[in-house]
Amino acid sequence: MMTGMARTSGKRLFLELLKQEGVKVLFGNPGTTELPLMDALAGEDDIRYVLGLQEAVVMAMADGYARASRGIAACNVHVAPGLGNAMGMLFDAQKAGSPILVTAGQQAQGFGITEPNLYAELPEMAAHLVKYAVEARSVRDLPVLLHRAVKTALAPPTGPVFVSLPVDVMNAEAEVAVGAPSRVRALGVADADEVARAGALLAAARRPVIIAGDAVDQSMSAAELVAFAEALGAPVYIEGENSTLPFPPTHPLFRGPIVRLGGAIRKILAQHDLLFSAGADLFTLSLPPEVAPVPDGMVIVHLDTDAWQLGKNFPTACALLGDPKTTLPALVAAMAPGLDTATRDARRAATEAAITADFAALDARATAEADWTPVSALALMQAIGKHLPPEAVVVDETISSGAGLFQFLKRAPAGSVFGMRGGGIGWGLPAAVGVQLALPERRVVALVGDGSAMYSIQALWTAAHEKVPVVFVIINNRSYRILKQRAAASRGSAAQTGRYVGMELSEPAISFTGLAASMGVPAVSVSTIAKFVEALKLGLASDHPLLIEVAADDSFRG
Repeated sequence: MMTGMARTSGKRLFLELLKQEGVKVLFGNPGTTELPLMDALAGEDDIRYVLGLQEAVVMAMADGYARASRGIAACNVHVAPGLGNAMGMLFDAQKAGSPILVTAGQQAQGFGITEPNLYAELPEMAAHLVKYAVEARSVRDLPVLLHRAVKTALAPPTGPVFVSLPVDVMNAEAEVAVGAPSRVRALGVADADEVARAGALLAAARRPVIIAGDAVDQSMSAAELVAFAEALGAPVYIEGENSTLPFPPTHPLFRGPIVRLGGAIRKILAQHDLLFSAGADLFTLSLPPEVAPVPDGMVIVHLDTDAWQLGKNFPTACALLGDPKTTLPALVAAMAPGLDTATRDARRAATEAAITADFAALDARATAEADWTPVSALALMQAIGKHLPPEAVVVDETISSGAGLFQFLKRAPAGSVFGMRGGGIGWGLPAAVGVQLALPERRVVALVGDGSAMYSIQALWTAAHEKVPVVFVIINNRSYRILKQRAAASRGSAAQTGRYVGMELSEPAISFTGLAASMGVPAVSVSTIAKFVEALKLGLASDHPLLIEVAADDSFRG
């Protein structure tokens, strides 16, 4: 590895800088402006190049890798159209706070003034979706810009960054000081006065509720959140559009994901007098609400690593800017003197009993639907919960078919689920490849709807090519079911006539087993829970990818 001053080309310097920053995998889809980089990679053994067949696939693979590895991920795309193709998945990465170094080849400087083929101002294109966007102007720029970009991506709140790499910079040679990586330490404990005030409010609450978000998982503070929830005796929801699993479903205080509709959220919160947000957004909604999701007079105590989120949509009684890892224990200590432990214990017992009863009803309903053909989505989630090993990792893009998933994951530890944050569909298949590459010692199961899968089906080729043993479960209800649900709920012409324009994926039917076979992935189609369980066990025992196409009920039940 290079140190100090050395004469080198931009393309080789770029790879050395990636290695300095700890990058071991580079996801990409090359074009002519990436030929210098591909030439340098031909002589490189320490960085694995993973080819995706479309830039959205490349970006989502990098996103999955960044989240699962808890470090920087790197991807490289091709000029303006390539960056454009990637931007839907870059949007998801921004919402999830995924630390990704996104780079793109660019036409040679000076040539751009002629408006050549595929040219655009790339930093300007990327700027709205990244923390930092810049174009290198010379070889000597590269160390400063790349070290700055990675430092920025990893600094809390984390997120993607972008560097444009002109061809002439990559081919040029110069004497360069390579520099060294820098890191910004995580936030510490939130302000002491705010912690004291929050502790008093928490202790005085009669019916508190907790919503947990990504900041908990990103700071690896699930254990601290469990201790906090137990000390408060409050139920724990996870945010409705979650990208991680910040609280273990095994815990009796786990309530599952909160909904994304304003009226339904308000109905839940009306049962409580204090809302504590542990790094959760308040609130990402799917539709404009008819009523505000937060009831009047609700006391909000909000802890986050991102000052922008604090008080963003709703006023907070206490805004705590700090690391959950250190602030949650401080809050436990701060509320202890004023806490009526007998009231807390009674509240916790009643909460756990209610959660147990609700789960029993959900479990009974799933059991009653276990013999449906096509398969009931709820029964499918129950089967997944029963048969996944505890060490498995779930990548979730079920959209309309995942109700009950988190409640059924009774053996899953915190941090074992990655979800699509942002709403840009097509994330699940490629993200699962990235997660599996980051966690080779664990088995990844991707749960993806049929509509979502068709946005990024090319990811199957990469899975086969790289021999990553992901089990892909395609839940095929032959429609954009979420749209049909929403259209039916609106009671308009579609609901009255039963004619859902542009929402049916039939005539012809899509054969996911055929698509998988064409890309080198073995596949099986099932229409019963028993056959699904058999296929799942087969996939988990294999060292190659497997796709299971599940013929799912397409009604609006659940």
